[in-house]
Amino acid sequence: MRQFTAVVNPTAGGATSAAALLGVARLLREAGAGLETEYSHSLAHARELARQAGERGRVVLAVGGDGMAGSIGGALSGTGTVLGLVPAGRGNDFARALKLPAQAAELAEVLLRAEPRPVDTVEVTSAVHERTVVLGSVYAGVDALANRHANHARLLRGAASYYVGAVRAVAGWRAAGYRVTVDGEEHAFSGYTVVAANSGYYGFNRLIAPSARVDDGLLDVVMIHQAPRRLFFALMNELSTGAHVHRPQVRVLRGREVRIEADRAIPYGADGEVEAVVPVTARVLPGALRVLC
Repeated sequence: MRQFTAVVNPTAGGATSAAALLGVARLLREAGAGLETEYSHSLAHARELARQAGERGRVVLAVGGDGMAGSIGGALSGTGTVLGLVPAGRGNDFARALKLPAQAAELAEVLLRAEPRPVDTVEVTSAVHERTVVLGSVYAGVDALANRHANHARLLRGAASYYVGAVRAVAGWRAAGYRVTVDGEEHAFSGYTVVAANSGYYGFNRLIAPSARVDDGLLDVVMIHQAPRRLFFALMNELSTGAHVHRPQVRVLRGREVRIEADRAIPYGADGEVEAVVPVTARVLPGALRVLC
């Protein structure tokens, strides 16, 4: 029977995380599995706890949202440790890409019985931020600014915080001159954002890259070119279905390594947590993480 270590960050949605873990934990223990819980005080501490648990041969459960999943998954990338997810955040986009069930009973069954599946991770490097590894996507432009606004929203949560953050970011956005190099081939354009996507979802259930797969060894590179603001808001609405990729202002490429540069210091983000400015390079690490899904 599997032995689990759940890592929870009580400073970020702690009550929600604890509630999500509670039902799953009871079912795991009733089935005879071992479960210990570690409470971290930061994402860096969560990564340390996850690595320590992995070294003891335990399955690590990341309890939280995409930031927690990305941080712990990145820390375990390449180690052979098995990761399980207990989604408890605002977005849960990587869990959605893995088609993890939302109900405790079904999720517990996955954690107890599923065979570990190798998935890709993404190595992120830049001159102004230490190397990190994430699970979902790297995005540079108006969406990174919107995510920053959402993360700092005090009165709003969930989809509302993302929507208000996006409106605020788009209203003040000035088109950036991008230079995007995909596997050595350069592409220049003026526009809103570039997303190097391992997972198809980001930003609270937005299907930014419909053809992205977490185990194909490739990143889907979505480039949104300059457009009138009213058209961009229409395009934002289409992110719920992925229909935006059919617009002429959107171009999608695929590759193993993506470098994003711009004519000014625009922000980039990764899995909702990393905040820095371009240039940034994202490189896929094929099959580097074993996940229960």
